[in-house]
Amino acid sequence: MKVLNVVGARPNFMKIAPIVEEMKKAPDLEGILVHTGQHYDEGMSDVFFRDLGIPVPDVHLGVGSGTHAEQTARIMVEFEKVCVQQKPGLVVVVGDVNSTMACSIVAAKLRIPVAHVEAGLRSFDRTMPEEINRLVTDALADLLFTTSADADENLKHEGVDAKKIHFVGNVMIDTLLKHRAKAEALRVDKPKQYALVTLHRPSNVDDPNVLRPILEALEEISRSIPVIFPIHPRTAKRVSEFGLSLNGIRTIDPLGYLEFLNLESTATVVLSDSGGLQEETTILGVPCLTLRHNTERPVTITHGTNLMVGPDKTRILDAFRRVMSGEWKPGGPPELWDGHAAERIVRVIRDISGR
Repeated sequence: MKVLNVVGARPNFMKIAPIVEEMKKAPDLEGILVHTGQHYDEGMSDVFFRDLGIPVPDVHLGVGSGTHAEQTARIMVEFEKVCVQQKPGLVVVVGDVNSTMACSIVAAKLRIPVAHVEAGLRSFDRTMPEEINRLVTDALADLLFTTSADADENLKHEGVDAKKIHFVGNVMIDTLLKHRAKAEALRVDKPKQYALVTLHRPSNVDDPNVLRPILEALEEISRSIPVIFPIHPRTAKRVSEFGLSLNGIRTIDPLGYLEFLNLESTATVVLSDSGGLQEETTILGVPCLTLRHNTERPVTITHGTNLMVGPDKTRILDAFRRVMSGEWKPGGPPELWDGHAAERIVRVIRDISGR
């Protein structure tokens, strides 16, 4: 069976890599990697392919940036051509970016089965573009691969047939566990203690009244320990536009996967609005302060090292002081976050393709 594996943006690459690798071992599956080009610059895309050992994409749509509507429309137009030409038996999408939803819609209208990896995650906040992408993709998917039991329950509550749902674990953790030793072996210049920051969500960076108190909290933290901030291009642009200060904060260019994992694994604390970092810090045992009001990954709070503090200066600083005083909960790995999720996914796909 021919399978189109779709990636589009940086968070997708870590999720698709173990699936692509596992499919190579399956003689009855022909995996074709399609990169929509939603993230297209070298620092945000190509370096991840090198770090993760992902082969050069078989198809590159090169859609680039734009509004949500423009980007989604371009992806749909170009991906439809690929589907018509390749005639796949299955389209695999991962995560919750625009590429995930756009390619699912195209496949569904062409009556090509869709498999969604990371199905069922819900923030219950429809102001998040990712939440819309998740809801649409899961409504259309024929195979829904979940990372946690709460995701299964979300899907069942939405009326998804339980036979379509497969609890397989977390492919992000497959990638982390595979590359952890290699990342830690890198020689990276870093202090003994430091806070590691990522910040990119529009809700945090597009409003100066939200971004300012976050940066003020980081500046105060920098008086205790160094703050390292690989700054997203969108965030850097907003800081400049709003005339905000980054005093005391060590900003650096976005990092490749291995370099960032090296920093993440030895950080004193991570402050982020990223979903993936909530998961990674849970496995690494690193305290994580999530700068959001909600999370689609509650298992990282119930089982992991994650605490939601929102973009609130007082709550950020209170939680930071707890970390520094050693008052932090230990995290244990959630069920099936064991490095074998991709094996389970491909096993299900092979079982279905052989029917």
